[in-house]
This record gives sequence, structure tokens and C-alpha cells, in this order.
Amino acid sequence: MRLLVLGGTEFLSYAVADDAARRGHEVVCAARGVSGTVPAGARLVRVDREVGVEPLAGERFDAVVDVARMSYRWVRDALAAVRADHWTFVSTINVYKDTAVPGPELLEPITEETSDNSPEVYGGVKVASENAVLDALGDRALIVRPGLITGARDVHDRFGYWANRLSRGGRVVVPDVPAQPIQQIDVLDLAGWIVDSAERRTTGIFDAVGPVLQLGALLGEIAEAVAPEVRSDSVGPEVPSDSVGPEVPSDSVGPEGTALVGIAPEHLVEAGVAHWAGPKSLPLWAPDTHQGFVSRDGSAIVAAGLRTRPVAETARVALDTERGLGVDRERKAGLTAEEEAELLATLPHRIW
Repeated sequence: MRLLVLGGTEFLSYAVADDAARRGHEVVCAARGVSGTVPAGARLVRVDREVGVEPLAGERFDAVVDVARMSYRWVRDALAAVRADHWTFVSTINVYKDTAVPGPELLEPITEETSDNSPEVYGGVKVASENAVLDALGDRALIVRPGLITGARDVHDRFGYWANRLSRGGRVVVPDVPAQPIQQIDVLDLAGWIVDSAERRTTGIFDAVGPVLQLGALLGEIAEAVAPEVRSDSVGPEVPSDSVGPEVPSDSVGPEGTALVGIAPEHLVEAGVAHWAGPKSLPLWAPDTHQGFVSRDGSAIVAAGLRTRPVAETARVALDTERGLGVDRERKAGLTAEEEAELLATLPHRIW
């Protein structure tokens, strides 16, 4: 198979190119080449999609995988320049209008160029891009809508924050919503399924999500995989809900142990802690108004062949990535050590 990956130097697009090259396919990666190298066995064609895709004009491929993030124009231009028998467009779970429940209605498409990176605009641009692919390819198109992608080469600091923080042990601040739904999909599992789908000519629209878990269970599995010594009881010794740092039992705060310390959402909000991502945040915390994005039905993609690896395996790879990037770097998401210490010292909390 002759495969074009529009990208190929970062995260999911790199994983797709790497998987396909390892299978012996001819892989061409179209990228600027400034974000990293392409995988071994793949060939780089230098393309700046802001300028255009002229180096690809008239080329024909058996399959194309496009991961364009925020530009409808990029998608439109690639569709006009390249011919392919099968086209995968990697969209996003953010295309859905209802953020609170997993409904089917999509956002209005956005075709104009914009510097607004809000989730609503991001989703609208992806809707427009999906429409362009479907209009051009019809029943030869595959639309993939991932939720949270995790694992190797992830630089978004969300899942990786927890792998890093839990590996250090001690008292770890978590949002006190252990039953909150959460989903994640390992980048290697998703990439492998995308290559499988190109080989099989799978078409249609799929939510690319892993099983719905509870946040408490997910954090527990990450901790079991990476922490030096994990406190495994679901909720430890009774701790009054209004207790603060000094009143937490001393056997739960040792530097060689790990204790998950839940702080109620209302106290986190009052303290200026953001949900999901960004500075001074607790990644993967999704309030009720956004749980539609972390509780999608993934049965269709499983029926189409997706297989997901254990969370623990993803957590260990994520920790390797974190250490490669530098665990003490300035992060895009999470709490600093100082912010976490202040929350523990000033806010009511309980040991999970």
C-alpha cells in the first residue's frame, strides 16, 4: 500500500506512519520537518500547508491519513491536490454540540480562518473539514473522532501529568469525584486501527474512544503502574470532610508511599483550579457540564476491530515520555508542587 500521511513527525501522525512503515508499506509523510523526524522507513516530502501542497499535486496514493487540526483550508487544498482510493480524516469528539451528555447533534461548521482556539471553534472547524472530506470522497472516506489520546510522544500534559505526579508518591491532590466517567485511548492502539482501516478500506464515522472508566479507577490503575508504593484501599481511614493537611493520618503522607487526596470540586473552583487542562489545573477532571465528551459509546469502533491495551501499559509509556521531556519542565496542564502544597494546607480534603 502506498500511504500518504499529512503530518508524520508528531504524536498520532508519527504513530500512524511508524506503524505502516513497520508493516512494509510505502509511507510518504508530508510535513515541514521542523517538529521532528519521520519514522524509520518513511520518506519526508517537505510541505508547508500554510503555503500550499504543490509538492503533492497530481500524486496518487492508495490511502491518505490527514490530521489537520485547525484549518479547513488545509483540508480543502489537500483534497484538491491529491488523489486516493481511501481517505482518513482525524477529527475530534469536540464536534458534538451537547457537552453535558453524549448526544448526536454537531456544531455548526466553520470554514473561515480564525485565531480562536476555543473548543467550540475547534469543533466547528473540524465539522467543516469532515464535510469537505465526505463531499469529496463519499463512500471512500473514514472519519475518526478521537477523545483523549494518550501514551508515547504525548506532549499535552494531561494523562502524562498523572503518570509523572503519581510516580513521585506522597500526597497527591485529585478532584474528589471518583465516580466521574473518563475515557482515553492509547495512541498506538488508535494508530494501529487507522492503518488496519486503510488496509481493509473501512469507511464511515467512528467515535475513537476507549472504555468508559471511573476517574478514581483510572488514577488508581496509573498509580499501581508507576507509583513507588500504592495505597490500594478505596477510601482509607475515616477522615472528616473538613480536615486539612496537618490532620491527615501520618501513615498516608510518607514520601515513599502514595495517597490520593480528594478535594471537593467547589473548593477547587474557589481556589482557582481549572478543570481538564491549562495552568493550575487538574487534568481529566470533567465537570457535569462536560461529561458528554468523556462518556461516548465506543462499541462501533470496537466492532470495527479496535483493541485497547491495559491502562497500566499506557501509564508506563507515558512516564517514559514525561522523563524524556523533563519532569520539571513548565507544563501545559497540572499543578506545580507549590500549588499542590498550598491546596493541601488550606482546603478540606479526604484520603481515598
